Amino acid sequence: MDYDIKKGWFKNIEGDLLAQLMEEVFGNVTSEGEMLVSSYGVMDRIEVQVLAKDKMTIVTVNKDGPVSDDDILDSKRRLNVFAEKATGFDAKARMKRAQKKAKEGKL
Repeated sequence: MDYDIKKGWFKNIEGDLLAQLMEEVFGNVTSEGEMLVSSYGVMDRIEVQVLAKDKMTIVTVNKDGPVSDDDILDSKRRLNVFAEKATGFDAKARMKRAQKKAKEGKL
């Protein structure tokens, strides 16, 4: 999914800073071209790519098989922490922006 990056926030994630953030939040990160890849908990693959100074994409692929509710909640919380630190917007603000784009037909 595409996420907006807060105006002026790009300086916090440019260069190697985004990879360092992923390492801090998820504990691992590798680079595949322009994309950074990680994994955590029930998320088998987390792909992050900065598209522009004001936009990034985060795609997750979940593990197959049974997982516990606690693992799901922990993984979701960790992903929200990362998204907030990477975009500058908390979950509520990201949701409002997505709803606005949906109403405008931009999603």
